[in-house]
Amino acid sequence: MRIVMMTAGSRGDVAPFTGLGAGLVRAGHEVTLAAHGVFEPLVAGSGVRFRPLPVDPRAELHSARGRRLHDARTGAVKLVRLASMARRAVDAMTEALVEVAREGEVLLVGGALGPLGYALAEGLSVPALGLHLQPLHPTGEFPAPVLGTRSLGTTGNRLSGRAVMASVEWMFSDAVRSLRRHGIVAARPPRGRRARPVLHGYSELVVPRPRDWPAGLEVSGYWWPHETGRLSRELEDFLAAGPRPVFVGLGSATVPDPDRVSRAIVTALRAANVRGIVQRGWAGLDADGDDILTVDEVPHSLLFPRTAAVVHHAGAGTTGAVLRAGVPSVPVPVQFDAAFWASRLTGLGTAPTAVPLRRLGSGTLAEALRRATRDDSHRLRARALADRLALEDGVAPVLAALARLPG
Repeated sequence: MRIVMMTAGSRGDVAPFTGLGAGLVRAGHEVTLAAHGVFEPLVAGSGVRFRPLPVDPRAELHSARGRRLHDARTGAVKLVRLASMARRAVDAMTEALVEVAREGEVLLVGGALGPLGYALAEGLSVPALGLHLQPLHPTGEFPAPVLGTRSLGTTGNRLSGRAVMASVEWMFSDAVRSLRRHGIVAARPPRGRRARPVLHGYSELVVPRPRDWPAGLEVSGYWWPHETGRLSRELEDFLAAGPRPVFVGLGSATVPDPDRVSRAIVTALRAANVRGIVQRGWAGLDADGDDILTVDEVPHSLLFPRTAAVVHHAGAGTTGAVLRAGVPSVPVPVQFDAAFWASRLTGLGTAPTAVPLRRLGSGTLAEALRRATRDDSHRLRARALADRLALEDGVAPVLAALARLPG
C-alpha cells in the first residue's frame, strides 16, 4: 500500500512519525512522510521517503510574531495568536501537500493538518486516518490540553475542546475553500459524512482514553522516533568522568531571555550538586565548566537512560522519551500543551513538581532537582512505568486500522 503521512509543527510533531513510518515499511508498505524540509535528516535510514514542505518552524517561532506568543498571559490568547501564524503557514504549504497527497492510496494525517488532510482525502477519493499526538477531541474529563489544566467542569471541559477544534478548522478554512474553488475537492462537503478514525500516539498508561469519546478514537501507544547513530566521543567522555548528570533541554521551545534562563540553569545545577548536560535547542541555551557540557541534538533514546534526571519543556515527544527512559524528570512547561503533559508526569509520580518557565529561577529549579535526584520514589515509579511501556506496540494498532480500511 502506498501511504502518505503528513504533519507540521516542531520536531516533536515530526519525530514520532519517523518511527511509525519505519514500522509500516517493515510491514511491507511504501511510506512517504511530508513535513517541513528542515526535518528531512530524521528519516535517514528508516526506509521512509521524504517530501519537504515549505516554512521553517524555528524561524517562525523566532520571528516577531513568534516572540509575541510569550507575551500572552492565557492559553486562549496564545491559541489565537498561534492560529493566526499557522493560517499563513498553511497557505504556503497547501500546494506541496496537494502534490504529495496525489501519490497516496491512503493518507495518514497528523493532528496539526487535520482539516486540510481530510479535505484532500475527500477530493482524491482515498481513505484517511488521523494521527494525533495529543488528545484533541472534546471530553468532559479534562479541558483542552492547550488551554491549561484547571478543570472547567464536565460541560466546560467539553466546550473548551470544541472551541479548540473550531479554531483548528478556522486555521484551514481559507486553504480548504481554495481547494474547492479549484475543483480539487468537492464544492460542498458530502452530507452525513462519518467522522474519520483517529489513532493517538501515546499510552493509556499516561493518558487513559476518555470514557465519553465516541467509537473510532483509539489510543494506540507511543510511536517511538527512528533514531540512529551514537553519542559523540566528547559526550561519552563526559558521562564516564563522574556521577550520572542531569540533562537540561527545552527542545523546540523558545524563551524570551536565553541568557537569563541559562544562568538560572547553571546556578541550579551547582546548587543541587549535580553535573549537567545542557542542550542548546531552539531556545539557544549555553553553559560551560568542568561540571557542565553543552551539546546540540542528541538521540534521546541513547542519552536519557544514562542520566540522573531530565529537565525538559514537557512537549509530547520529549515527555514520551523521558517516560521510556525510566528516569525522573522536572518539567518546565513553556506553552501550548506542555502544562498538560507536565501535570501527567507529576500525577504519575515520575516528576516531583513542575517549574513553569514564568517561575523558573535558580532556587525553584535547584529544589526540584534535589527532589528528583534524591527521592528514590520518583526513580522507582519512573522505572516501573518504563517497564510497562516497553511491552506496548504502538505500530500494531495502526496496521490493524489500515487493514480495516475499505479496499
